[in-house]
Amino acid sequence: MLIVEGLDVRYGGITALRGVSVRVDEGETVLLVGANGAGKSSLINAVIGTVPSVAGFVRFQGRDLGGMTVDRRARAGIGYSPEGRRVFASMSVLDNVLAGAFGVGRQRQREAWDWLCSVFPILAERQAQPAGQLSGGQQQIVAFARAMASFPPLLLLDEPFLGLAPVWIKNISDAIRALQARGTTILMTEQMARPALKLATRGYVMRGGEVRREGPVGVIRDVALAEEYL
Repeated sequence: MLIVEGLDVRYGGITALRGVSVRVDEGETVLLVGANGAGKSSLINAVIGTVPSVAGFVRFQGRDLGGMTVDRRARAGIGYSPEGRRVFASMSVLDNVLAGAFGVGRQRQREAWDWLCSVFPILAERQAQPAGQLSGGQQQIVAFARAMASFPPLLLLDEPFLGLAPVWIKNISDAIRALQARGTTILMTEQMARPALKLATRGYVMRGGEVRREGPVGVIRDVALAEEYL
């Protein structure tokens, strides 16, 4: 479904990614593991189109994404939940979530909202409340639901468990499993990888803007343990 081949990304004179190649097959959940500055978020940003690449390519469902704008990539079926939540603080929970399903029609928005409320009951409980008034864990739920609202074939999750209490980690994990049951393909990043490894099928270990190891989740778990990413 997603093929990244030989990708280079630079910020000014700083190389963020060097020759990175990653594959995510349909129905998989693939994990990118690495410390801060390893290049995980830069790879996600290159896929969604917020940073340009200077070499290599990104293909989604056989289509080269080079030159395609961020909004066109989203409409093509790439969902994104950013690191640090980034909800629209003054907007209601309902409006935040449905912003992720803009343009799909009212019927599909209603279906998405009803399903998301069945997964996250707190959405219905707090639907009229400004998202900025919620706790950090609750805001992560809103941001995650917003990314899911259009039911994208590919969902990118950047550090979905960052700074969350165990109860919210469990809620996010349960939601990811619900998406997996729907057939959603997922690429996620994590620095502290223990909860994500319970969800992934394969993974890549990144360091210094490069992929250093790849393999099934058992291999990645051993590498993550040795390099203290757990």
